[in-house]
Amino acid sequence: MAITPKPNWWGLLLVLWGGLQLVIATLGAELFTARMSFVVTLVGIVWTLGGTEMLKKLAFPLFLLLFMVPIPAVIYSAATFKLQILASKLADDALTLLSIPVLREGNILELPNQKLSVVEACSGIRSLLSLTFLSLVYGYFFDRKTWIRVVLFFSTIPIAIVANASRVTMTGIMTQVKAELAEGFFHQAEGWVIFMVALAILIVWHQVLLRGSKFAAARRNP
Repeated sequence: MAITPKPNWWGLLLVLWGGLQLVIATLGAELFTARMSFVVTLVGIVWTLGGTEMLKKLAFPLFLLLFMVPIPAVIYSAATFKLQILASKLADDALTLLSIPVLREGNILELPNQKLSVVEACSGIRSLLSLTFLSLVYGYFFDRKTWIRVVLFFSTIPIAIVANASRVTMTGIMTQVKAELAEGFFHQAEGWVIFMVALAILIVWHQVLLRGSKFAAARRNP
């Protein structure tokens, strides 16, 4: 609010670009490109009405708007399938380690009391995207070091994968107690709990990075 708007007409080029992109994408029925045109147009409007300085100040929140655009279907399907198989394999290994009989066929886990199917909704990609978004916001507000922000961003990948595999493993364990626990409210609640645990792990990992950075700085400058 303290910045005095200084309109920059170069922003109109981005507005026109966004409009043209929307028209072409609509004619070609390409949803990802059509949705991206909204972000492009919005950046152009901010640049036009607010100027370069205001655009720089709003660069991060404008960048976050990219997360509201769904991933292209081709990439989403490919990533989802690989995550399904990975979660199934990790859960298979964990259940075997816990001496629970399990037979895996692709993304299907055959247990004594239940057959678990790691479907698209259980692939973990939604948790991965949500955790990635939160890592960017968390890093932006709670740390100024670029390298720590980058490490936090990429750390969400293994954290989300392990968290989702843990969810599948826990579901497998719960089916041995009562088959109904693998469905309905308990299954949904389990997902929320695991996601919050993953977020807590990310925060703890940030503290580890901070202490490691301070320790390294102290060693360099005794």
